Amino acid sequence: MDEQLSISRKINWRGKTLILIIGIILMAMTLRLPLTVVGPIIEFIREGLGISNVLAGFLTTIPLLAFALVSPFVPRISRTIGIELSLFISMLLLATGIALRSAGITSLLLVGTIIIGVAISFGNVLLPSFFKLKFPFHVGLMMGIYSVAMNVSGGFGAGLSHPIANTTNWQIALAFPIVIVLIASLVWSPQLRNNDRMQATATTAPKLKLWRSPLAWAVTLAMGLQSFIFYTTGAWLPAIFVSQGMAADKAGWMVAIMLLAQLPLTFIMPVLADKLKNQRPIVVILTLLYTVGFVGIALGLTEYTVLWMICIGSAGGSSFSLAMMLFTLRTKTAYAAADLSGFAQSIGYLLAASGPIVFGALYDYTGSWQLPIYVFLIVVAILFVSGWYAAGNKYIEEQ
Repeated sequence: MDEQLSISRKINWRGKTLILIIGIILMAMTLRLPLTVVGPIIEFIREGLGISNVLAGFLTTIPLLAFALVSPFVPRISRTIGIELSLFISMLLLATGIALRSAGITSLLLVGTIIIGVAISFGNVLLPSFFKLKFPFHVGLMMGIYSVAMNVSGGFGAGLSHPIANTTNWQIALAFPIVIVLIASLVWSPQLRNNDRMQATATTAPKLKLWRSPLAWAVTLAMGLQSFIFYTTGAWLPAIFVSQGMAADKAGWMVAIMLLAQLPLTFIMPVLADKLKNQRPIVVILTLLYTVGFVGIALGLTEYTVLWMICIGSAGGSSFSLAMMLFTLRTKTAYAAADLSGFAQSIGYLLAASGPIVFGALYDYTGSWQLPIYVFLIVVAILFVSGWYAAGNKYIEEQ
């Protein structure tokens, strides 16, 4: 019998199901927390180890490159050993990476950062498909819970790491996420009892030809371009605002407002997307929000910057959640969702990693932020086209 048919249409918020949901929340927290602690204390790390700015900058780029390189292999590994065991091993690997990164030795800092990127790739790829497997009638709700947990923990990481480094040292600031990772591993361990059944299901799943699928490429572009916008705005919007006459500390708070504005939509949009026959209305809404925000910045209307940040943040929360939902909405089975997720995230994170570099190069070439701002609008237009196609009511398996 198909495993989805044996799952209730109602979530039992007690017993084993409650433990599973708590495990999912904790695991979602580990997917951003180890990354966001780095940025605010990058100067502590650079001075403590005597490394260059270039090498320090790689600490935030390496995980994205690891996501891109490892994501295609994650579905294959999960087919071999099972989803639950794959996720459990990835958390142990993540704890190892955090410990190495926090050792205070340059070589281990880099090795640990690579391991962290590899480990997080498993959660990024497998959790959306896991929701389709275990909660086929509540994918939107679970995706909303997952997205909120991930983003809230990321915000806490960014906010806590600098005070911790100030009061103790940067090694402890880098290390504290290991506590959440170990707790998540412990809470997740009961799921290993179900691993054999999942593995047996996985071995019979057909292989998809994603490279030849227009729908797979549309989902990939949607995933990649929303990530491109997220990482590029985080890297360069403060500098853009400063160039428009805003104080540096206020410019930093504008980015914080953008991130906070994402939270409500990261929960609402997956639930809404799950209920719609097609998700094109969401694509229209997020495109309009992005456009209003970036046009406002391009016109230099700094007195309304808070409004522009709310628009861009709301669009970012919507586009991220929709991209994650597309992995499950455009596939018929959980393991097809994992394949699509691995494919899209591999190429998508390459796009994301290129964003800050491309924008920095454009600024160096033109001496102005005006052209890079217009590039944001071009990216939004391409995101609309790819998102519109990806949001149609069809399946990868049918192409």
